[in-house]
Amino acid sequence: MDTHVTDQDLQQALSQLGMTTDSPELYRAMIEANLEVTALVDAVDPPETGVDIASRDWSRPKPTDNALGAWYVKTQIPGSGRGKLAGRTVALKDTVLLAGVPLMGGSNILEGYVPDRDAEIVTRMLAAGATITGKSVCEAYCFSGGSHTSDTGPVRNPHNPEHTSGGSSSGSGALVAAGAVDMAIGCDQGGSVRIPSSYCGLVGLKPTYGLIPYTGILGMNPNIDHTGPMTRTVADNACLLDVLAGPDGVDSRQSGVTVTDYTGALEEGPSGLRIGLVSEGFGREGGDPRVDEKVRSACQGLTQLGVSVEELSIPLHLQGAGVTFAGIQSMMTSMFHLDGCLLERPDVTPEGYLQAQAKWRSRADELPHNVRIGLLSARILQNRYGFTYVARAMQRLPALRAAYDRALEKFDILVMPTTATTAPPLPPQNADAAEVVAAAFGPLGNTAPFNSTHHPALSIPCGMLDGLPVGMMLIGRHWEEATLYRLAQAFEQQQDWRQS
Repeated sequence: MDTHVTDQDLQQALSQLGMTTDSPELYRAMIEANLEVTALVDAVDPPETGVDIASRDWSRPKPTDNALGAWYVKTQIPGSGRGKLAGRTVALKDTVLLAGVPLMGGSNILEGYVPDRDAEIVTRMLAAGATITGKSVCEAYCFSGGSHTSDTGPVRNPHNPEHTSGGSSSGSGALVAAGAVDMAIGCDQGGSVRIPSSYCGLVGLKPTYGLIPYTGILGMNPNIDHTGPMTRTVADNACLLDVLAGPDGVDSRQSGVTVTDYTGALEEGPSGLRIGLVSEGFGREGGDPRVDEKVRSACQGLTQLGVSVEELSIPLHLQGAGVTFAGIQSMMTSMFHLDGCLLERPDVTPEGYLQAQAKWRSRADELPHNVRIGLLSARILQNRYGFTYVARAMQRLPALRAAYDRALEKFDILVMPTTATTAPPLPPQNADAAEVVAAAFGPLGNTAPFNSTHHPALSIPCGMLDGLPVGMMLIGRHWEEATLYRLAQAFEQQQDWRQS
């Protein structure tokens, strides 16, 4: 570190902070002393990553091997060969650090960044025997519920390539649904595991906040960051959660984590469970009434297994997505204005990523319309109101969480459509800003509230319409993923959703 402070350094900083001083030399000396203390950190060696990067090969997929546009890079990184995931192949969303393998997070701005360490969940999966077969394409900065904003191009739905696979874990959804991998990792800040699971016909879990460590994964904001499994079956989902769940001693999102035997829960059966259909989750504006009917029908079918089903009203659900989205200033501050560095949290942020992300300031016009609109919205909110609306969202959040908690005192599981429609067509290549933004944010109405309230939410396929899957979302009490799996497993065994 250069600890010398020039006249230009001092004047620039004074100007940026709206300050003046009549003692520039005294100020300079004290600032230099602070920099010298800060520089002491360079004398401490960082911990070893324990990863043999030289042994890891990767390649760009050939177009003929990437018809859906879902692969970013291909790898073949074997795990221990033993454990719950032995013989299983896994794709990682391209926000998950994999040492020695490029990461671009859907944006050319990050192209060329190669992490030097693995995410904690990668370490766990490899130890459990999984083979990492590649990185899946994700939406640019994960800021889309569609699959049309990555700089690598659109990701296509395996059920109909003219339609979206959902986002932002777009490639993960497409690859698992197409059978290219057994399992995939998604990350969810507003629905990014559940939306592609709904559109592609997968089982996708946004777990209770903090259940799975986020260490080594690029996030949007630590208050809403979740990562979770995306699979073709409930049993696979529970198995992967068995491997992923539990504290790592680093991630500040993890507090009071409660872990159970998720695979074992599948044997318990659903008898006695009380299901509440949240009326506000149905009949959403712009929704397809046939989706609502598929979800209601699926739940009624479960009454044959000893499950009770009743409708209830949670009026605040209609404002829930707004509470999450009101934190847009926090998201944009974390991702862009702080270059992804989580200030005031002990979480580890890779230096290489900070350097790569800082390039956005000179390349902002390369960002997709939805990200640019997000940045501009956050700045105008700040110019007008400071951070008042972030504070207001945090003040309203306990009321929203309590509304769901009250419902979950009477019911074991709340149910609604994951998305109000099946997968819509991809926007055209020449789509204007309004089309891009609508396709990015349209699917989030039912999913986004639970990123803020931190309840576990599981999307499972419950039927088909016009050749496209319908997703049903199960919401449970904090740390009760096992209860969601009990119901999901019973439904999967009772009904063939592909024929429903």
